[in-house]
Amino acid sequence: MNESQNVEDNVTKIGFPSRQQLVRKASEIVPLLRKHAPWSEENRRLHDEVIEAMTDAGVFRLRKPKRYDGYEVDTSTLVEVLSELGRGDGSASWVATVYQIPGWMACMFPDEVQDEVFADPDVRVCGTLSPTAMAAPKDGGMVVNGKWQFISGAHHSQWQEIIAILIPEEGEPYPVMGLVPMSDLLIVDDWHTSGLRGTGSVSTVANDVFVPRERILPLPVALNGEPVSQRSAESKAYRVPLLPVAAASSIGPILGIGKAAREAFFKRLPGRKITYTDYENQAAAPLTHLQAAEASMKLDEADFHAQRLATLVDTKGNEGAQWKTEERVLARADMGQAVRLVREAVDIFATASGGTSIYSDVPIQRIARDVHAVYQHALMHPNTNAELYGRVLCGLAPNSLYI
Repeated sequence: MNESQNVEDNVTKIGFPSRQQLVRKASEIVPLLRKHAPWSEENRRLHDEVIEAMTDAGVFRLRKPKRYDGYEVDTSTLVEVLSELGRGDGSASWVATVYQIPGWMACMFPDEVQDEVFADPDVRVCGTLSPTAMAAPKDGGMVVNGKWQFISGAHHSQWQEIIAILIPEEGEPYPVMGLVPMSDLLIVDDWHTSGLRGTGSVSTVANDVFVPRERILPLPVALNGEPVSQRSAESKAYRVPLLPVAAASSIGPILGIGKAAREAFFKRLPGRKITYTDYENQAAAPLTHLQAAEASMKLDEADFHAQRLATLVDTKGNEGAQWKTEERVLARADMGQAVRLVREAVDIFATASGGTSIYSDVPIQRIARDVHAVYQHALMHPNTNAELYGRVLCGLAPNSLYI
């Protein structure tokens, strides 16, 4: 047995798997994710076996505090695991990613709230960053009314992190975040989309939902990475502003979708001809060589931006250092550029896959639709993120609170 294997075994004994183990576990369930991807797309939610497999692989413990049997992995590990899941199914990886972000936000709350939420170490918290609900003070807390869209993974969640505008009896309204059991919310099955159909990103509705005071925090607590919990404040995993954390978490699925497109293309390449040409083997055509090289290089470039982003988040967290505005918007710019590059790569592979690739049993068509759905996400859109970064580079203040 070699030294690295000894290290892995020791890590396992104390309950905290290594990066290599977590990535390997994710890789082992890729065939199952691929198997159920068509079912998930047709039924517009993840198959229960997919949730079970990701639970067994430790996916839902990645960002959970160690004191609750979580792993508190670094960002680089998170990106690598989520990227591996994305090779199997973009929707599964996306839902896993979404659980990481509201789950991280839950770690901002007081310890007694975390004790309740994380009583199940595999608990799944869905959520949003959009303040599309209104709240009014009530003795001991607030009452919320409103609707949130794009709540990925709601069907398999126990809690939702909500954002609302609280209208106090005195003073100006301000955004707050809260934690609400899913049993208090109504799920509206309105997820009829062209891409990421398996994410089950339905809408949820609050009708006079009471949220106790201890489960309410001003939104800037998360935006600035300033946990109320002293135990969370002592951990480097929770000393980072929300948006860099969200950006780094979200970049994993997009990398995985790109890898899935590349694998799907090369799997079908042998023996394929180019119709209405003399090429009996597509692999012999110079055009194919150029397409394969260009798309693969774009994926390599996307990986650079992902690694730079993950390294930035981990380094700043380890140092406990203050974030400069330029670093915050760079985090979003790196994510946006990775999305742009992966979409371009996937489009090349899809274009080169021929007419038969439009059949529903050929994965590349679903992969292409998934990447276009990611591209349209408000937080991930390359144009929005590039403009924000360029604005700050030109000496102007950011025009968004979400940095």
